[in-house]
Amino acid sequence: MRNFVILGATLIAGLLVGGQARAENRTFIIPNNADGYGIDRCLANGENCGQAVATNYCQSQQFVQAKSFGRIDRDEITGAVPASAKGTCAGGSCNSFVAIICSR
Repeated sequence: MRNFVILGATLIAGLLVGGQARAENRTFIIPNNADGYGIDRCLANGENCGQAVATNYCQSQQFVQAKSFGRIDRDEITGAVPASAKGTCAGGSCNSFVAIICSR
């Protein structure tokens, strides 16, 4: 009987800790503007040089770290006008976007 009580207490404690261990994630979509420093390429291509920038962005939004980052097609953004739609790109150039997934 004592073993069942210990097993039950262990399972309950595990469930409580497991529920708190799940990290909250949020995806931020930001414009990928060429800034002349190459940061835009690092973020858009998911390269290591973009990790510090992505993490700093997450921290500015009250998150701990960037889980991932990279270019996202305009068509993948819910509610966005597709890049293929008439009149969406001025002068033949379209804005590109970067998705940064932040976690707490």
